[in-house]
Amino acid sequence: MGTKNHKQKTNYIVQGGILAVASILVRMIGLIYRVPVTRILGPVGNSYYSAAYEVYSMVLLISSFSLPLAVSKMVSARMAKGQAKAAYKIFQCTLVFALVSGGLGSLLIYFGAGFFSDVVVNTPQSRLALQVLAPTILVVALMGCIRGYFQGLGSMIPTAVSQVVEQVINAAVSIGAAWYLFRYGAKVDALFHTDTAAYACGAAGSTLGTGVGALIGLIFLCFIMFAYSSVMKKKRLLDHTGRVESTGEIYALLLLTILPVILSTAVYNISGIIDQGIFKHLMESKDVGSMRIDELWGIYSGEYKLLTNVPIAVASAMAASTIPALTKARVNRDRREMKRKTEYSIRFVMIVCIPCAVGLSVLASPVLELLFGAKEHLAFSASLLRIGTASVVFYGLSTLTNGILQGMDRMRLPVIHAAVSLVLHIILLVVLIRFTDIHIYAVVWANIFFALMMCILNSLSIARYMRYRQEILRTFIVPLVSAGVMGAVAYGAHVGLMSLSKNNTIATLVAILVAVPVYGVVLLLLKGIKEKELLGIPKGAFLVSIAKKLHLL
Repeated sequence: MGTKNHKQKTNYIVQGGILAVASILVRMIGLIYRVPVTRILGPVGNSYYSAAYEVYSMVLLISSFSLPLAVSKMVSARMAKGQAKAAYKIFQCTLVFALVSGGLGSLLIYFGAGFFSDVVVNTPQSRLALQVLAPTILVVALMGCIRGYFQGLGSMIPTAVSQVVEQVINAAVSIGAAWYLFRYGAKVDALFHTDTAAYACGAAGSTLGTGVGALIGLIFLCFIMFAYSSVMKKKRLLDHTGRVESTGEIYALLLLTILPVILSTAVYNISGIIDQGIFKHLMESKDVGSMRIDELWGIYSGEYKLLTNVPIAVASAMAASTIPALTKARVNRDRREMKRKTEYSIRFVMIVCIPCAVGLSVLASPVLELLFGAKEHLAFSASLLRIGTASVVFYGLSTLTNGILQGMDRMRLPVIHAAVSLVLHIILLVVLIRFTDIHIYAVVWANIFFALMMCILNSLSIARYMRYRQEILRTFIVPLVSAGVMGAVAYGAHVGLMSLSKNNTIATLVAILVAVPVYGVVLLLLKGIKEKELLGIPKGAFLVSIAKKLHLL
């Protein structure tokens, strides 16, 4: 019985681990395919792509991106009470909601593309890419409902696999379409004596992959739903609770659940589109040429943000899996389990994000050279990355704590915290751009400040409403010390190999391969992670067996 309870209690972190691994894999695929796309488009083309994608992401957040979280939360609460029929009806209603909200979002993007590109982000050349992205909003909305339903049932595997399938197709189409359309745009430039058509067409080609990948992901999820339909039917037949809300009640509850999530995610993520608009408008007012502005933003979005977003995927995955788990514990009034899930989730995210931040900082220049080539702006890109790696830790923690607060049913708090942080962020950004000459560095510093404020405010609320205090030593200090040792070894390995081989590719890859086991060994020696926690992650038993053979556990 004890073993069964232990398995039930650690299942949430296993499922979170599956989703985290899939999210890391998706981000790695994203990183890999963005490398050739970045080389094809260059900084200017990346600026056009970024402008379109920021607007698309914002409308997606408002219209449907919060659906998986809301659906998983509602379904998880019903399944905790054995109400399978109510859970399925919620899923059906949210599909209709997704059709309406996703459809309206797609129409808004397509017909409002001119306004968004010209006025909001001050990048007129991004209009075509934005229109190509428009239908994707509807597809993602429907996909989000199915993913949320499975997450609410306690299974992250359909979400994880569909994310990987979606990203693989996205990668293949993006590279091919960007290459083809960039060449087509170059011919247009030559014919009409312009200098932006190649970048604009290439950016549109890159966004085409997003839509095609999402469509294939949706088809895959529909297949899983069909295959799983008999199992779901059996669960509904075994449901004798008799409690099923009316359609009106479900939509009212959905709106009450989804609006705070929409507000919190929108306010939390709107900084990207605001940053771009403020930066480009203010830099233009300082008589900086539009090509130079687009080049700076392209380096920031196409290289710096691309790399720092990879480890943050872990926090996003843990947040998605923590919400249903915390909701179930809250419904069962199990405060002890809520605290345990919170502690394990935060520790897991810090164990991943802290070494990623240190590694990116120490190997900034070698990694950028490996991925994007020895370009004239390499030193500039590396300095951006070294300064901004702190945001990896702060964004990782703030993303997770948003999910924890939502799982605690404190839906308004992330909204309030994000709004306060955003206002202060905007003030700092405007002051830095207007009264200093640090240009794009202002955006980096302002984003670090935003994420730090979110961490502080969220942590204070969790401590207050859960009466919870995070353990400090194993969660923060030990991973930081372990990452410090790892960083020193990685840096030394790279310098040594460069002096011997003069080959950055070999030196960087070997340094990374050496860094990972060094971090793991030091973490285990300092007792930063325990055996039962290690068993809770995918392939944990295998890792435990290796650690025991090496006498690290």
